[in-house]
Amino acid sequence: MLRILFFLVLCVSMAVSAPGSLADNEAQVLRVDPVARDGRLYIDADVQLQLDGDLRNVVQRGVPLYFTADLEIVSKRWWWFDKTVTKEQLTWRIVYNALTRQWRVGTGELSLPEASLDDALARVTKIRGWDVADLRDFTYDDTYYGRLRLRLDTSLLARPFQVDALNSSAWSLATPWKDFSFSISVGEPRP
Repeated sequence: MLRILFFLVLCVSMAVSAPGSLADNEAQVLRVDPVARDGRLYIDADVQLQLDGDLRNVVQRGVPLYFTADLEIVSKRWWWFDKTVTKEQLTWRIVYNALTRQWRVGTGELSLPEASLDDALARVTKIRGWDVADLRDFTYDDTYYGRLRLRLDTSLLARPFQVDALNSSAWSLATPWKDFSFSISVGEPRP
């Protein structure tokens, strides 16, 4: 009997720790690419994020969800604290209008229609061309360190949902910080 119990515990632990089982559904930042263009630094990133049943039900009833991407870029200094080059946030709002049966996703005043919740989430999880800094803030050929995360921003919800968010783990959707490093090099001179 003890052998059977040990075998079952071993099988369950192997199934939980097997690659591709539960880890594929975890929220995580998959890729971060800093891009220098036109005198500015832009961020492109891919995020894996899925809404569970409770959050899907809430947003399908017309409650807007807010997702915020947090970015920090620092320059390491051996003689003092690290120098923060830029600290930026970008917030998206996803909302369903039951009257028009249309999903909308947007940042700031800009709001675009989407066909489904998954399409709206795809716009949030594929960050492209996020203008974060002026290249004059960086020294060429120095190494900079950054980190990025995406989270469900419960501070922007209506008060009753903020109280519910404190009591429910379904509302604590966030990716862990993704660390990255980069340097900006001067392009080759033209003849």
